[in-house]
Amino acid sequence: MELTLEAVALFALKLVHETDCGSPVLRDDPVMDAYDREVFGLLVRQGDLAGIRLKLDECIAQALIALGGTDTVLGRELQKLSADVQGVSHLDELSLPLSALKDYLKDIQ
Repeated sequence: MELTLEAVALFALKLVHETDCGSPVLRDDPVMDAYDREVFGLLVRQGDLAGIRLKLDECIAQALIALGGTDTVLGRELQKLSADVQGVSHLDELSLPLSALKDYLKDIQ
């Protein structure tokens, strides 16, 4: 699950920080310091669903701004998928909505 969490953060932050002529955002980029696999791994091991939600929400909020907010088709879909992730009540329920969110963010890159 840590890898999927990191991928969601990476794809969201790519929307925010990558430019057409700029260098790509990679997993070892400084912008990923608070969202790397080890950070998410610690939160998963601690069972800290609230902490995971907070980290994901920080990235998604930035991506929503980059997409033009919820007034755009892409922004509305991102918000819907993010709400599905935020709506889980147990860590073991996170996998399916998290994968859908990751796939969406990857597709809109």
